[in-house]
Amino acid sequence: MMDPAVALVLCLSCLLLLSLWKQSSGKGKLPPGPTPLPIIGNMLQLDAKNMSKSFSNLSKVYGPVFTVYFGRRPTVVLYGYEAVKEALIDQAEEFSGRGSFPVFEKANKGKGVIFSTGNEWKEMRRFCLITLRNLGMGKRSIEDRVQEEACCLVEELRKTNGG
Repeated sequence: MMDPAVALVLCLSCLLLLSLWKQSSGKGKLPPGPTPLPIIGNMLQLDAKNMSKSFSNLSKVYGPVFTVYFGRRPTVVLYGYEAVKEALIDQAEEFSGRGSFPVFEKANKGKGVIFSTGNEWKEMRRFCLITLRNLGMGKRSIEDRVQEEACCLVEELRKTNGG
């Protein structure tokens, strides 16, 4: 019969190996980066008080595009002007999406202006812009409408005689 302490160590070792295997199997599509620890990721390798220095050091080793893990979540870091310019200007369509926020996705069912993504976000944005333009946004006439409504409000307030 096996000692309980040996069984516990064996189980923890198996869980650790399984976690490492799962992390390494998902890294195939991501840029290179430092090897993360299970559960905490690269938190011990980063200086929270001086992140830019940590990213600068990592970029010297892994290049201007690298992956770090904040906990179990991988994050791709673009370090330097050229890397950011290429991503946001030269390949704007591929980088135009937003990250996911599971809590808000569940609550809003992927709807809304702030936390929606993809085609849903594009349609919502288009609708909002068309509606705001129809109301006069971006035109001189909206100022006239606001002035007119303000005058009407002042007149109504004067009729109450401070009551």
